Amino acid sequence: MMRFKGNVAHKFAESPLLQLSLPPWRSRLMALLILGSFGALIGRAFYLQVLNNDFLQEKGESRYRRDIEISASRGRIADRHGDVLAISTPMKSIWAVPQAANLTPEQTKQLATILETDAKQLAHKLDKEKNFVFLRRQIPPSIAEQVAALKLPGIGQDKEYRRFYPTGEMTAHMVGFTGVDDKGLEGAELAFHGQLLGQTGSRSVIKDRRGQIVEDVGSIKAPQDGQDIHLALDSKIQYLAYSQLKQVIAENKAKAGGVVVVDVRTGEILALANWPTYNPNNRESLSGAQLRNRAVTDTFEPGSTLKPFTVALALDNNKVRFDTIVNCAPGRLTIGTATISDAHPHGALTVAQVIQKSSNVGAAKIAAMLPAQKMWQMFDDIGFGHTPHLGFPGEVSGRVRPWKSWRPIEQATMSYGHGISVSLIQLARAYTAFARDGDVLPLSLTRIDSGKPAGTQVFTPRTAREVRTMLEMAVQTGGTAPKAQVPGYRVAGKTGTAYKLEHGRYANKYVASFVGFAPASDPRLIVAVMIDEPGAGQHYGGDVAGPAFSAVMGSSLRTLGITPDAPLQVAQSPKPTTGPKAKL
Repeated sequence: MMRFKGNVAHKFAESPLLQLSLPPWRSRLMALLILGSFGALIGRAFYLQVLNNDFLQEKGESRYRRDIEISASRGRIADRHGDVLAISTPMKSIWAVPQAANLTPEQTKQLATILETDAKQLAHKLDKEKNFVFLRRQIPPSIAEQVAALKLPGIGQDKEYRRFYPTGEMTAHMVGFTGVDDKGLEGAELAFHGQLLGQTGSRSVIKDRRGQIVEDVGSIKAPQDGQDIHLALDSKIQYLAYSQLKQVIAENKAKAGGVVVVDVRTGEILALANWPTYNPNNRESLSGAQLRNRAVTDTFEPGSTLKPFTVALALDNNKVRFDTIVNCAPGRLTIGTATISDAHPHGALTVAQVIQKSSNVGAAKIAAMLPAQKMWQMFDDIGFGHTPHLGFPGEVSGRVRPWKSWRPIEQATMSYGHGISVSLIQLARAYTAFARDGDVLPLSLTRIDSGKPAGTQVFTPRTAREVRTMLEMAVQTGGTAPKAQVPGYRVAGKTGTAYKLEHGRYANKYVASFVGFAPASDPRLIVAVMIDEPGAGQHYGGDVAGPAFSAVMGSSLRTLGITPDAPLQVAQSPKPTTGPKAKL
């Protein structure tokens, strides 16, 4: 041990550094700084533990407490009589927290077997660096129980719902379907998604480190189920429309088709069927053609079904009368460099016979008497060129060009339904003007329980009644559609046969149509039929679409219990109801 001598220690004690005296303010400053630090720490602790206790509580609870979403049941879709068309059934979804799901290869294999999936794909999902992943959705509760029995770490399950459609492909385009997340994707499911969806609820739970719920703390918000929707659709009439459409498509080897049935009194759509269709309960292999709601999303040139509107406008403007003579000989009419022809040459015809015989020449001559602006305004008033505003996805407006750009030949062809495009639902709505007293009703997808819908007056009641008589003549002997007759009921309607436009040119393909209503004495139903590209040798609307109209209309009237207004035999042409003939 080193020792210091006395004189050395004495000199150290007398060091000048030890003799220095510090200013008093420095010691006081240090004391204040130390006291201030302690005060700041005490203040911070008071703020966190007393004033802002929620922050620490939230951070602590976030380690073990979770808010779990509680699914709400989507509202049901039913027909006008309450028969269910779409309903949600309880299902389960299996999920995982990959970081907590430390499964052995054997456990992974067991889980994959129950979930009917590949073990390697399942293992790949669990290896991902994610906080949450779905392993399988919308599985039956019985399978979910098997998964729960394994008691696997990091694997959980939630309740959800799967949509089921009891009527399948029969009502597919009307009802539509939802996706796996319960969102409406087509049809009424999309049109009324906001009402059907409901509001999800939530509950608070405590989970352990493996993600397993160990305590249910309580409900935060109760779920609110979605509203039920009652469509205007009548399931019995829908079945008749669907089955007859399917049959006529097969018999005529057609590409596609559609049928719409409308209640004349209310504008309710009682049936809407398309072919091809699909099964909304099994959508694994679908094409765009199957999903298309052709009655709403597809347009076509309506052909001669537009002639009654040209005649009605001429009647309203006192250009012609019911029995005015129109010279249609020799069955051709040249306007500029184009020539209009009739399918069968006619001589002199009354205005009523122009509709009965479906003369293109007669319709073109009547249209030449009308100002283009008035003709355009009439098309606009009956809804052509406007979307129907039903809420269906993909609704189209059709095409009606501005009247200022019309050439004489274009106005002539539009008089008999060429150079203008409409959808089947638009055409059905337009015919409410003749089935009623000249007013056009808005159409409704949902059941109308009270109130009387207001229509838009397009023609006078007298004109509507006169055109109704002409349309009745078209269905009787001597008209273009005797095959559209319905035994026991007076029927009024009009055929349409039009070439199809492809790449801006008319192809040797046809669209056959028929629109009519019954009973003609007091109209109750409108039925519109469109057959796309019939390929079995016949293509005229009266031969192809007429029989389908007859079957759907007859069965629908009997289903509704509508009193017959005619004997069970072929009706004769009604006699003209106006005065002496006038030549044109």
